Amino acid sequence: MEQTLLLNATYEPLRLISWQKAVTLLTLGKVEVIEHYDREIHSISFSIQLPAVVRLLYLVKRQRQEVKFSRRNLYARDKGQCQYCGTSLLPKEITYDHVVPKSQGGQTTWDNVVTCCLACNSKKANRTPKQARMSLLTPPRRPQWNQFLQITVGIKHAPESWKDYLYWNIEIET
Repeated sequence: MEQTLLLNATYEPLRLISWQKAVTLLTLGKVEVIEHYDREIHSISFSIQLPAVVRLLYLVKRQRQEVKFSRRNLYARDKGQCQYCGTSLLPKEITYDHVVPKSQGGQTTWDNVVTCCLACNSKKANRTPKQARMSLLTPPRRPQWNQFLQITVGIKHAPESWKDYLYWNIEIET
């Protein structure tokens, strides 16, 4: 069944909810429908179009959560580019490089790992960028992403009606 994108009063995406929950929130007067699917749902006394995007009528304050360190999130942080030569790569073409190699005490953290192409990874080898006479395009850092970015990861086929609200500038894939 279709899911509904729930937006905060500020139009910031909060989460995905079931269409049943969206209809319940609508009948309780807690949300307004911003976008809908072509499909209708019927009850004995009324009929409405299935909500695709709903917006809360009140503001929900949310604490920012730390972004989990993962290959997918690292790829998104580095925008799918080799951080040494700038080549755009597909997820299957990317390797990951420890800026300070593990053999020299480097750790697998946001501040020490970058995406890189196979050629640059081989060239840098088991050295620091300075030792290999290579420079980083962007120094690695812990990302500070909003919740909306976290909910988009893992959505294979986002409905067209959601795209204006997800603020995602690359193709969404699982």
